[in-house]
Amino acid sequence: MYFYCGMQTEVIKVDSEKADTAKIKKAAAVVEGGGLAAFPTETVYGIASRVEENTLIKLDKIKGREPDKPYTLHISKKSEVQKYVPNIGLKAQKLIKNAWPGPLTIVFELSEEDIQKQRESLGEEVFKGLFKNNSIGIRCPDNIIASKLLELIENPVVAPSANAAGQNPAVEPGQVLAQLSGQIEMLLDGGPCKYKKSSTVVKIGKKGLEILRPGVYSQEDLERLSRVQILFVCTGNTCRSPMAEGICRKYMAEKLQCGVDVLEKIGYKVVSAGTMDLAGAPASVGATAACESKGVDLKAHRSRRLTRRLIEESDLIFAMERMHQKGIIAISPEAEGKCLLLAEDAEIPDPIGQPQEIFNDCAEQIERTVKARIGRLMI
Repeated sequence: MYFYCGMQTEVIKVDSEKADTAKIKKAAAVVEGGGLAAFPTETVYGIASRVEENTLIKLDKIKGREPDKPYTLHISKKSEVQKYVPNIGLKAQKLIKNAWPGPLTIVFELSEEDIQKQRESLGEEVFKGLFKNNSIGIRCPDNIIASKLLELIENPVVAPSANAAGQNPAVEPGQVLAQLSGQIEMLLDGGPCKYKKSSTVVKIGKKGLEILRPGVYSQEDLERLSRVQILFVCTGNTCRSPMAEGICRKYMAEKLQCGVDVLEKIGYKVVSAGTMDLAGAPASVGATAACESKGVDLKAHRSRRLTRRLIEESDLIFAMERMHQKGIIAISPEAEGKCLLLAEDAEIPDPIGQPQEIFNDCAEQIERTVKARIGRLMI
């Protein structure tokens, strides 16, 4: 036991390779009861606190923070993010897939509509403790002790670094005690932290990734982990899928307020392919004319054949017809969860060989469906 200001800090030693649930339950009970418990993560030690007004006031005092400065929500598994962020953009989805659990804190911006939903579903006290300026920071640590502790606590938990105001974050249990003994109820001693430096904090905005706090991941790491590729597939890759590719690029650039030529630089790649073995053919005259009227240039397009590698590299695949969808899954069964019909429950018929007005109608249908599909998935 360690003593300070009349409070005793209980220290519980936990094997960093094999989390002892019985021991960690004691810390979970402390947090559920409104106390504070330090615990290890792969970056630094954190102070687990239930999102409850009186407990957060106590935490603010230890950390020397203003009440309006937000803390980061910690979750035990990445699927829990959906409870707090109903609509997650494409790049954030990719980061969650590739970097969680791990040393990354993601700041999500929510729409006014989603913010109101969260206020109603979480309750005012929890909402005010987690959301500031229509945003929330969330971290999913990659540490067996941290994951088990967060799993055992039923209420939402924030966990700032375990250090007193103005001091460096603790990366081993002795540093926690040197700064916080007597100010927190419990310390789960899991030995030294793996990285011994803070998590990277990143905000995903319309202009790409913005690092708010440097940490384990570099800007280059995050750019690589968050790249998104969207693939459109038809039969010959000369009519429907090139139109979808071009229209999608234009729409995404408008949504992100950037030039079409900048999309790939900020991490969005849009491509198309055909199930037929046809490579190097230009877009059809009808498709080129239909897209030109929408400000989309297909003159440089050349067809490519669909390959397993292209399927595996893509994060979202939109097929024009069910036969394309089946063909994609036949090549790569693992793609089933990311391969969708562009028009949801309908097919987009092939306009090849038809009059120009049929191509124009096809382009209109593709534009509507692209906006509907991609609009839900953007930042």
